[in-house]
Amino acid sequence: MKTFIIGATGMAGEAIVAEAVKNGITVVANGRNVEKLTQLKEKYPAISILEKDAFSLTADDFAGMDVIVDAFSTSPDQAYRHVDLATKLVAMFRNQKTRIAFILGAGSLYADQSKERLVYDNIRSDDSTKAWRATPENQLYELEFLRNVHNVNWFGISPAISFVPGQKSESILTGTDFALRNDNGASETTSGTMGYAMVQELLHQRHEQERFTVANG
Repeated sequence: MKTFIIGATGMAGEAIVAEAVKNGITVVANGRNVEKLTQLKEKYPAISILEKDAFSLTADDFAGMDVIVDAFSTSPDQAYRHVDLATKLVAMFRNQKTRIAFILGAGSLYADQSKERLVYDNIRSDDSTKAWRATPENQLYELEFLRNVHNVNWFGISPAISFVPGQKSESILTGTDFALRNDNGASETTSGTMGYAMVQELLHQRHEQERFTVANG
C-alpha cells in the first residue's frame, strides 16, 4: 500500500507516519518545512519526503498512491483552508478508487446523547475560545461538505474533545457522531491513538463516505 500524507510533520501527521511505517506501508510525507521533513526522514528512513505546499500539489505528485491522508493544519486565521483543501482533493479524485482520509475536528460531534448541541456549539458559547474557534468551525464545515460528496472514496476521523500528543492508549473507544468519554469522564484522544486508528482503517477499510471517532479508553 502506498500512502501520501499531507501535513506529515504535524502532531497527527507524524503519528500516522510512525504507525504506517510500523505496518509496512509505503509513505510519502508531505509538508512545507524542509527542516522538519528532513528530521522526519531521519527518524523514519523508509519514507520519502516531498517539500511542497499542499495547494500546489498536482495529480503527478499523487501518481500511484492508494491513499491520501489529509492531516493538514494551519493557524486559526486561515482555518478556512481546511475546506479549501478538501474541495481541491475531492475535485481531483472524483470517480476514482483512491481513498482520501481526513482528520476532522471534534467540533462536529454531538456533545451528548441528547443531540441538542454539537461540541462546536459549546466552544462558540465560551468567550475564551475566540482566538482558536475558527479551526473547529471550519472543520465542521469541511465535514458538512464531505457528507454531500458521493462519488469520491473518502472517510474521516474525529478525535475526542481534547486532542493531545501522546502514545496510543491500551484501550480505545470508537463511535460515530458523539463525543466519547472514558469511565472517568475524560474525552481525550492522543496522537498515538489517532495514528493507530487511521492505519487500522487503511488496512481494513471499515468506513466508506462517513466519519467515525476514536478516544482513549
